Amino acid sequence: MGVVNLFGDMTYEGGAAMNGQFMATLGAGAAIVSITAGVGEFLGYALRSVSGYVADRTGRYWLITFIGYAINLFAVPAMALAGNWQVAALLILAERIGRALRKPTVEAMLSYTTGKHGRGWVYGVNTALDETGATLGPLVIALVLFLNGDYRTGYALLLISCVLAAAALVVARINFPVPARLEEGETAPASEFDRSYWLYMTGAACFAAGLMSYELIAYHLTTAKIVSENWIPVFLAFSTGCGVIASLVLGKLYDRARLPTLLVAVVLSALFTPFAFLGGFTAVLIGMVFWGIGYATQDTLLKAVVANVLPEGKRNLAFGLFYAGYGVGWLTGSIVAGLLYEQSRGGLIAFAVIAQLASLPLFVIAKRQEPRSR
Repeated sequence: MGVVNLFGDMTYEGGAAMNGQFMATLGAGAAIVSITAGVGEFLGYALRSVSGYVADRTGRYWLITFIGYAINLFAVPAMALAGNWQVAALLILAERIGRALRKPTVEAMLSYTTGKHGRGWVYGVNTALDETGATLGPLVIALVLFLNGDYRTGYALLLISCVLAAAALVVARINFPVPARLEEGETAPASEFDRSYWLYMTGAACFAAGLMSYELIAYHLTTAKIVSENWIPVFLAFSTGCGVIASLVLGKLYDRARLPTLLVAVVLSALFTPFAFLGGFTAVLIGMVFWGIGYATQDTLLKAVVANVLPEGKRNLAFGLFYAGYGVGWLTGSIVAGLLYEQSRGGLIAFAVIAQLASLPLFVIAKRQEPRSR
């Protein structure tokens, strides 16, 4: 599944490296770009609870996974056909909806391997492969732009990684038709959704509110003329490359010192906004390192956190509900960030930093209230 996600991330992160600028060329402003990204992320998280519930009730996790990947992947090269920003926005939303459908089932399937390999390491390795693809995708787009290609050519080229992801998914289905057979030891330590689960969800929502999308960052880099358009995908690739290293390091540290690792990662992530929105080329580059750590925290540590409080028989729903709450935080943050960008950069920075730091006490309290292993 890590290989599937490598090619998958190569596809939609390659698209993300262009979405903000492409929508701007079609007439969209900062608020439209940020709100579209925010609504997409909200749907991408909120609908996970629905797909998770359906997967738990039907047991058809592979079917749901295939449908989700199909929508998630093929919406990206379809952007090459978008004639206005409204169509482009709908395709961005479709891509996020497809991701929502398959995310809980994939995370739940991976959870069966955590008893053998460790929760932090399992999700760390998977995220590192994700981020490798997320690094390669923007670099491919950067090459297209440096060779004087346009955005539509870039979207069309991503059809190749799209097909490779689908092929890898078929291989995974053939080799591991029943992932539950991989379980060694206890990998679902809770008997029901308890208070620690909901506290972790609330903390994650605060964290999400301050972790903005690359569409708004790209819009800022373009309109503030900090870099040329050719360099914007390179900035994303640099950040995701940092995320690869951060995911492996944080995943390994998490299995040794869970709470300290999570708290330090959140603090480092909160440093992103001041660097990205107050400085020039060098400051933004430094900020992108912290942004990569933020996404490694989201994709590695928060998944490991959920795995610590999974209720048996409700794994898919647990992941789905958790990221539904996360999506509420993301949508709120995206709307506020989009509106504040036009009015007050200082207000935008203060909001993002305070929102992420507000998650720290919630994570501490949640850790203390975790149920003991059954």
